[in-house]
Order: sequence, then C-alpha cells, then structure tokens
Amino acid sequence: QYSVISSDVDESEYEFKDVVNRLFKAISTMPEVYDPTEKDKDEDTIAYLHYFQGGSDWFITKKASDENQRLAFGYAVLNDDLEMAELGYISIEELKGLNINLDFHFEPATLDRIQRNLNERCHVVDVAEKEVKPNANELSLTQFVNDFGEGLLERVAEQAPPLFDGTYPDKWDKAMDKLKRQPFAAQRDIVASIASLFFTHAQPAGVINAEMGTGKTMMAISLAAVAAGENMNKNLIVSPPHLVYKWRREILNTIPDAKVVTLNGPDSLAKLIKLRLEIKAGDYKKSSTTPCFYIIGRVRMRMGFNWSVATRKTLVPIFSEKDDEALQKLTSFVRAATCSVCSKPQYDKEGEIIIATSNDKRSDCKHCGSPLWTLQRANKKSMSQKEVLNKALCQIPTIGKKTADKLLDQFGEKLIKGMLADNIYQFVNLMDENGDLVFSDRQSVRMERALAKTEFGFGQGGYQPTEFIKRYLPNNFFDMLIVDEGHEYKNSDSAQGQAMGVLASKVKKTLLLTGTLMGGYASDLFYLLWRINPSKMIECGFSAESSMSAASMAFMREHGVLKDVFKHSEGNSHKTARGKKITVHTSKAPGFGPQGIVDHVLPITAFLKLKDIGQNILPAYTEEIINVPMTQKQGQIYKEMSENLSSKMRECLAKGDNSLLGVVMNVLLRWPDTGFNAEMVVHPRTRDTLCFEQAIFDDLTLAPKEQKVIEYIKAEKAAGRRVLVYTTYTGKRDTASRLKRLFENENLKTAILRSTVGTDKREDWIIDQVDRDIDVMVCNPELVKTGLDLLDFPTIIFMQTAYNVYTVQQASRRSWRIGQTLDVKVVFLGYEDTAQTTCMRLMGKKIAVSQSTSGDIPDNGLDSLNTEEQSIEMELARALIKR
Repeated sequence: QYSVISSDVDESEYEFKDVVNRLFKAISTMPEVYDPTEKDKDEDTIAYLHYFQGGSDWFITKKASDENQRLAFGYAVLNDDLEMAELGYISIEELKGLNINLDFHFEPATLDRIQRNLNERCHVVDVAEKEVKPNANELSLTQFVNDFGEGLLERVAEQAPPLFDGTYPDKWDKAMDKLKRQPFAAQRDIVASIASLFFTHAQPAGVINAEMGTGKTMMAISLAAVAAGENMNKNLIVSPPHLVYKWRREILNTIPDAKVVTLNGPDSLAKLIKLRLEIKAGDYKKSSTTPCFYIIGRVRMRMGFNWSVATRKTLVPIFSEKDDEALQKLTSFVRAATCSVCSKPQYDKEGEIIIATSNDKRSDCKHCGSPLWTLQRANKKSMSQKEVLNKALCQIPTIGKKTADKLLDQFGEKLIKGMLADNIYQFVNLMDENGDLVFSDRQSVRMERALAKTEFGFGQGGYQPTEFIKRYLPNNFFDMLIVDEGHEYKNSDSAQGQAMGVLASKVKKTLLLTGTLMGGYASDLFYLLWRINPSKMIECGFSAESSMSAASMAFMREHGVLKDVFKHSEGNSHKTARGKKITVHTSKAPGFGPQGIVDHVLPITAFLKLKDIGQNILPAYTEEIINVPMTQKQGQIYKEMSENLSSKMRECLAKGDNSLLGVVMNVLLRWPDTGFNAEMVVHPRTRDTLCFEQAIFDDLTLAPKEQKVIEYIKAEKAAGRRVLVYTTYTGKRDTASRLKRLFENENLKTAILRSTVGTDKREDWIIDQVDRDIDVMVCNPELVKTGLDLLDFPTIIFMQTAYNVYTVQQASRRSWRIGQTLDVKVVFLGYEDTAQTTCMRLMGKKIAVSQSTSGDIPDNGLDSLNTEEQSIEMELARALIKR
C-alpha cells in the first residue's frame, strides 16, 4: 500500500493533509480492511496508532492474505518530546487536519517484526491481533544453558583454552601462608589467577571484578606478597581519599614488616624527593622480598602544580633606532621583566621588550635558560612551624587547640615534632617533669588507635605526587599499580582518569579493583582499557592518531550500542519553495556485545561473588518492606496535593514542557516525611505558586513513620543491636536533626554523621560514637555508600530511598561484610499509597532485572542494567499520569 501512495506524492508539493486525502480515497477502494470487534466496529476506525521508542507512529492500513502477516504504514512521530503516544483508534477524517509531514523513507514491514521492537512499557492497541500460542518447540535461554551448559563449556575450553586452569606454583601458596591474615580459598584462586596473568603470561594489566564485601583489598595485598617473590616488591596504590589510611592499616595487619608510605598530605613532595635521592644512591637496586607500598589519595590524582611568575621588574634603558651604535641616544626608561639570575631583560618573538611575563605558560630566560617561574602554595599563605604542629596535634582525638598550645609550650616544638614523625607511642606515653603520664588511660587508648592509622606531614607544598612521579622517577621503578574503585576513572575528560593513565604507563603491571567494571556503556570500558593497556587497544585497531573521541566512537560502533536519530523539520521559507531541514545526532545507549566481552574483558578479568567464598562466612541477610499508613489528615492532604500537581504536570507535558517533572516527583516523595515544615511548590521557570500546605506536625508530634521507626529501634536495642538510620533529606529540611531529637526524647542515644566530617575522618568518627555506646546513628546514605565497614550496625533502616538504586544497593550492604557475626536486617519504610511505595516497587523491578541478568545483585548502578533505558523519575511520572 505504501508504494501506491509514494508513486502519487511529490514531497515538495504536497502537505500531509493532501496525502491523507489521497490515502483516504485509496483505503475506501480497498477490498479488505481491518475487522474490529463488534463492540468497537466503526467505519472510521480503520487506522490504529502505535508508538515505540526510537521508531515512529504507525498506521495499519491493510491485511495481507496471511492473517499473521499484516502490513504497516509509517509517518513522522507526533510527540517526540513527550515520549508518549496517544494510543487508541484514530479516524482518517481527524488525520486530515494534522499539519505534519509524511515519512517517505519508510519501508514496508510486517506487524510481527515491528511488535518485536516495541517498547515493553508502552501499551499497544491492536484489536486485530490474534492470540499467540506458545511454541512447544521453543526453549528458554536459561533452560538451554541448564541443559547444554556443560557441553558448551567443554567446547569453549577446547577452542579457547583459559589462561588459568586452577594450578599454580607452590611458592605462591607459601607466600600467602606467611601472611598474618589468611585469604579464603576462593580469594586465593583469584590472587593466583591474576598472578598467572602477570607472571606466567606476561600481561601488563589485570582486573579483579569482585562483589562488594568479598575482600578486594585483601586480595590485592595478597597479590603484592606473591609479586614480591617474583622480584616485584614496589607497589603504588591509588585509593579514594577516605580509604587511604584504611589501606595502610590493612597492609600492616596483613604483611609482616611491610613498608607503607602515604602520599596524601602536604609533605608528599618531600617524601618523593627523598625517594628519588635513595634511587640515585642505589638503595633500591638491592633485591628485596619485603613489599613496599606507596599510597596516593584520589584527590592527589591530578597532573600539574601551582606556580607563579618569578621575574624582577627592572628599569631598562631604551635607545633610538640607529644603525650606528655611536649615534644611538637614550630616549627613555621602561620597567621590564628581567631574569632573577642573570638580570637581563626578556624579549618576545618580534624582539620587543616584555613588560611582564605571561601567567598562562611557563617560560625560561632566553639568555641563561633559568626558569622565569617558581612553585607556589595553593593558599599563598605559609604557616610557622608552631602553627603546623598545632594543626597536627588537633587531629589527634581528645586534643584541642588549647591543649595543643599547652603541650608545645611545655615540651617544645622540636620534641613534639620528633615524636609525631618517628615515635608516636612515645607521645602517647608522654610524661611530665614529675614522671606523671600526661594523658589518661582512656585518652591513650583512643589516641593510640587513631595514631596507628594516621601519618603526619609537616610540609605545605602543593605539587601533585603524580606530576613528580611522571617527571622525576624512572620508568618501571614501581612494579605494580593497584587502582582501587577503578571504575571511577572511566570518564574521558577526567583529570584523575588521565593521571591514572599516566601512572599506568610508568609501571610494569596494573591491577584494577572494582565491583562495577562497566557502568552500562561501552565507552566506559574503552577509556579504562585504553589507560591500563593501550598497546592492546592499538593492536585491535583503535588508534588515537587524531583524537581519543574518534577511537572511542569506533569502539562503541564495534562493541557497544549507538542510536542515530534523524529529525526532519520545516526550514526557512524561500520565495519559490519551502525548504526542509534534516538533522542527525548520535547518542550512546546501554549495552556491550559478546564479542567485546570475549576480546577485552574475559582475558584479563577475574570475577568473584560473595556466594563463591562459602556459605558459612557471612551471616543471614534479610530485607523487609514496611508500608506505613498515614493519618487521615495527612492522607487527605497528600491525595489533594498529588491530584493537583499531577494535573499541572500533565498540562505541561502536553505542551512539551518537562520542567515540572523533577519538582513534582521530589515533592510527592518528600512531603509525607517533611510535614513538620510548611510546603510551598513553585514553578521553576514562571515562579508561580502551584501548591501551599501548612505544617501538620509540631516538634513533639510523631508522624506515623517516625512512630514506627522508634518502635523498631527500641526492639532492636532490647536485643542488643545498634541501628543505622538512613534519611535522604539532610539539607534545608533536615529530617536528621528532627529524628535525633525524637529519638533522644525516647532515651535513645543518637549521633548524626554530617558531610562536614571529612572523608578520611569518618571511620574514626564512627568508631568514637560506638565507643560512646550510641544506640542509633543517623546519616545520608551517600556519605557511607562506599568503602566503610559498619559492622557495629547490623540493623539498617531506610526512611526514604529517593531515585538512586545504586546508592540504595551500596548503602544496604555496609554491615553485611566479611567479619560480621550477627544476622543483618535491612528495613525499608514507606507510606502506603504514595510515590514512596511506587518508587520502591519500581526499584524492585530494576533489582529483578539485574538478578536475572547476572544471577546476583552486582555492585553497580542497576539503572544501567535496565533494558527499558528509563530512569525511576520518568517511570514515576508515567505512573502518576496514568492515574
């Protein structure tokens, strides 16, 4: 039927309504049209509108002789901005008035093929579709793997033999046997597999992709112990800033006599200069089997340093321009930039005197070659030694500014500095002139624990360690680079990612530790692979001759998913014709092809899940969702607010305005928990007031969810269990402070972890609160979602979940780690019949997707595994609109 229309229509002469008139006439002469149900039968309802993401709306105009092969006819998308079609029957008469263009490039296709591409979220109206009976001969993929998996594995092993078959040298086992803490059998296998990759197969890079809680730090340290037996004992570790001292502690608790140096403080440059001098002296040429570790915090992972111009301003005489020097006359003086070494003025390329050197680019003297710049501290303000020591002392628990001043006055700066730098235990047991201990037993215990995890630096420099390593340390001086949370370096233009790539090029082997090797897009993996193993990527044809973006795009096209979107629109009107404009843009979509996995992931990656370690290592883990009914007044206000805001949002969406989407979603999720404050909702663009509600709970009145959480915490306290309470709204509306006040009114000792506690101090802060015997800790889940082991809080309660599935999954596992002896409970509280329960239900669907995809909940953003490619925010909006 399409061919009949296209042969009669010229794009430049006919508008859509003219085409529809011709189509109407053509359809009226058809011998056969759709036969709707008797209930809906109508002469006008002979066309049906369908929508699927990335495609078009469709008119179904004719059936072929075979009932199961129906032809379709396409036209341009009516409402692309809304991403929602007006599903239902459409009269041809109504279509005449639509001023849109026909898609002349559509090729006929069967409806069965089209429906396979339909987005599952969209409801497709098709009264003519016959019921499809399942084919008895079809076999699900899961059943296929269960039935034939063993044979498939045998064939794969024959055609592509694995690099590691489970056997390895005895000396690797002996190296791990010498550790203070022994890795589990499954962890040993992972360590041996990466060691085999490095030392047997001489590969430059490897990845440990292990689920959270499996002990990635322990496996990396064990690998370093094995590597020391292979004459590779110098390790450089890149860590998140709040885990630097955790790495230090774990290493010292695992490897006897290990040398650990942290490059995370202002004196990092001094330590690296000392290391460089030792290298020049030949101290590191001696063979050693004792592992050495240098740990850099990720915030130090940048190339470059602070500098400033270092020239003098000097009066320079200017002479008249004469060929004969004897005839030249002094005409004036100018204050010009001169070298601080040779005192000669500086000239530009044209020979003109430079008044001031540029702040944009470092330059050298044209006469003597001395630098015309110098290093500069970032804050441009230096501190005295006493101020530096005072600041260092204040980092120690139980010591404040007054105590620090008193100690410095009593014992002197030199003595205090020497003890902090070289003998912290002497400082803990410090005695006064009468032989009495300065610190009490309680103070000493807290100080000793803190000092064991802290390394003091007394420098004030701002030179980045990565820049120094790049410029001044020999290539391959470090034997292995260990990159913790490796997926954090996937961004193409990230300064930290580029610095990681530089460090990887300076070492012999690179080990990436991650629970999220890929965030869903092939480009994420491309930049990680390029930085840790560029030679392999070049070998595969992904060259960076012009730019990395071209190589990344080529990688995406070969192994990922790209969407090319063509948009046809009316252009400017000309005197004799109306112009048309076609725009094309390409966007990436989640997905990674199996060939990419085989070529780039499997050969260098070892995988580990918690279930692989053993059933008796971790206690039971349970999750519970508790739906809490609202009060009558609270429920009535919420219902009116939801109807009002949803109606306004629908009106905006119908006009192509998405600005209300986030506002409405946030209010409907938040208001049930923040009813103790007045709520005013304004339009983000027009600033019109959309809704206003007075506070319905005072400072002493408990909301239903607050009453429920207090009851739950009291029961847990009676059972001897501490509780961690997550609340999302810790800013302007500050539910955390309200919860603390309500909990303490019920005699529950409570502490709030705020973002003002530095990332490197949070672990110690939490330990201090546990020492004070708190019952409850309240915080935003974003503050503890990675790195921290909260074994002292076996019960976790979510007051809200918001949209971020990744944060929920990470934060819910903080106490279910190796070393936990109590059963772990995770409770999600939500108000009945609100957006909160809808949000939890949608997140449950995404968790189900990930479980069906990988077999377990992975340590990554489940949103990236969602085949529907939609955020929870968008799905919540759809749920509201359907009401």
